[in-house]
Amino acid sequence: MTMSLETVQVHGFLANGIPVGIKEEGRKDLSLLFSLRPAKAVGMFTTNSFQAAPVIIDRKRIEAGFAQAILTNSGNANAATGEEGLKDARLVSKSVSDSLRIGDELVLLASTGIIGQRLPVHKIITGMPGLTAGLRADGLLSAEEAIMTTDKFPKICCRKTMIGGKEVTLCGLAKGAGMISPHMATMLAFFITDAEFEASALQSIFPQTVDKTFNAISVDGCMSTNDTILMLANGAAGNDSIRKGTKGYSAFREILFQTMFDLSQDIVRDGEGATKVIDIHIAGAVSKAEARKAAYAVANSNLVKTAFFGGDPNWGRIISALGSAGISLEVTSLTVSFADIAVFAAGSGTTANSRQLAGIMSQPCIKLTVNLAAGKAGFRLRTSDLGYEYVKINAHYHT
Repeated sequence: MTMSLETVQVHGFLANGIPVGIKEEGRKDLSLLFSLRPAKAVGMFTTNSFQAAPVIIDRKRIEAGFAQAILTNSGNANAATGEEGLKDARLVSKSVSDSLRIGDELVLLASTGIIGQRLPVHKIITGMPGLTAGLRADGLLSAEEAIMTTDKFPKICCRKTMIGGKEVTLCGLAKGAGMISPHMATMLAFFITDAEFEASALQSIFPQTVDKTFNAISVDGCMSTNDTILMLANGAAGNDSIRKGTKGYSAFREILFQTMFDLSQDIVRDGEGATKVIDIHIAGAVSKAEARKAAYAVANSNLVKTAFFGGDPNWGRIISALGSAGISLEVTSLTVSFADIAVFAAGSGTTANSRQLAGIMSQPCIKLTVNLAAGKAGFRLRTSDLGYEYVKINAHYHT
């Protein structure tokens, strides 16, 4: 069951978002999620070698398996800032723990924005009393607004389900529009639930679901320094602890997948300057790994992406991308289809109906199916087209 944004709240969690002057024009730029009691916690992070200070700190803290607060600032990535950046992040963390009167090790951090500039610590610490004083049960939308950068719209999704006779709630907040590629890229996503979990079940359900959603999208093929996705489960719903292999595990996995899927789709749909979503289905691969390679080769091809922007069913660019992916191909058996119309088969182009193709290419979401005819594995990935607005946005977004 989904929830309206006006009633979004999770038992035992408070949230807030305020402006402290990191971003211009009084926009909200400091966000806080707070559990009234320590929650079980899991996280996944960027694989970029240049990891931002908050990522380095969170990686260590999440090993304990518990957290109580997530502080996010937007407008400044605190990345490529060396030891000074780590010191700045720890000062901010201490400000949160002092204000909330919790252990510093229970504070997780996230930053997004311009790389290479020192974090404005004074602005953040000065704003902390107002941020914590304004924490409220219905503050999730405010917290979401404060993590946005080039996003055109908020990304928040909540669902409920019954587990062992108890209603449990899950809410997810995300941001991201550019620098989106494998391993979450410049994406932040936070999930909070009042469900009670066994630690091993939470550690199992989380990465499996991320792999099928946030790690199956691409906007521009660029990986950021700040990818962070976190989940807190505080057990306030009072359900029997969710264990692997139980009905409760399956029920929660379903709402977690749907919530992550919806938010990951919002990120693709909000791709900087995007006008279309391309839903890529790879079939007939030797292995899932090769299917994934094929999907990303197509999704990250600028020539393919610009063809979709122009409404051009240019299968030549697609097979060129596939041919450079380093995978097993049966060239004369491979097929490429837009929706249900085959445009390439038996080693050459088909005589597809141009009017039908034009109608398909004008849709806001276009299904592209590639059968590699080499095996039985598959992979599905969502990406966006590439147009003028992407260049405009990123030409003026500097370090």
